[in-house]
Amino acid sequence: MPRLIDPGAGDAIGLDDLVEALDAAPVDVRDEDAFAALGPLLARLGRNRDFLADLAIEELKGRCEGQHRGNGYGAQVFLLRPPNGRYVLRANFWPARADPTVRASGAAAFFYDLPHDHNFPFLTYGYVGPGYWSDYFEYDVAAVTGLPGEHAGLRFVEHSRLEPGKLMLYRMRRDVHLQLPPDAFSVSLNILGADPAQPWLDQYRFDIRRGTIAEGLTCTAAEALLAIAVHVGNGQDLAAAFLARHPCDRMRLTALDALVSAMPADAEALLERAAASPRAGLAGQARLRLAARTAP
Repeated sequence: MPRLIDPGAGDAIGLDDLVEALDAAPVDVRDEDAFAALGPLLARLGRNRDFLADLAIEELKGRCEGQHRGNGYGAQVFLLRPPNGRYVLRANFWPARADPTVRASGAAAFFYDLPHDHNFPFLTYGYVGPGYWSDYFEYDVAAVTGLPGEHAGLRFVEHSRLEPGKLMLYRMRRDVHLQLPPDAFSVSLNILGADPAQPWLDQYRFDIRRGTIAEGLTCTAAEALLAIAVHVGNGQDLAAAFLARHPCDRMRLTALDALVSAMPADAEALLERAAASPRAGLAGQARLRLAARTAP
């Protein structure tokens, strides 16, 4: 489960104080202990019972222009500061299952009932309300290839909630949770760690009942652009180069799918060559595609 962190006993601080402290500190998402050490700063912001309401009122006065301009998340997220390449500060809203927003939008809009890991670490603090529930699992990402249907080796840890004042570190590509609505509307505060490699690290949705990987959830803008480029100009040359040499298997698979789509006469040969690749992820995905083509 996520790592529990002692929130400390420091006095409440403002958002600007937190930003100043984070800007002065090294934020190393690959050093778990160093990143965890930032947690008590988030807890001190969490002891400020006014800052979020004040920010929300100012946004409402400005017709939420700041959130529209800089927030790449959905309406569930209130961005406290724009991303700066090192960290992201946000507040997350968690309505109860019976709340009108959940009844209108469905639970999936709030990532409830969606077992998943994260391809970044983040600190979280229970700020308002009783806190969302989660079924927590762990897995070893180094032991999986990432194929849909692959056994994930999930280990159930516990069923618990993010209670007020509770501080935790969700560990990158290790902690898995099936998130469930709180008993009443709740808010959490987050510090998300950023890393240049993050877009190329896979995040997964899991099938808890079967104990398997259900699908990959990560997609970069470059992948979408390649899928378009392969159908115009010399995009096929670029896709072929990516299929042969790109360091990320997910981009190689994107290139393979794009070439199969653009060159249907060569599809079988392309898939068979990829299925023989020494790269286990690419080869496994190619075999799945070949099997799907021959299925009745």
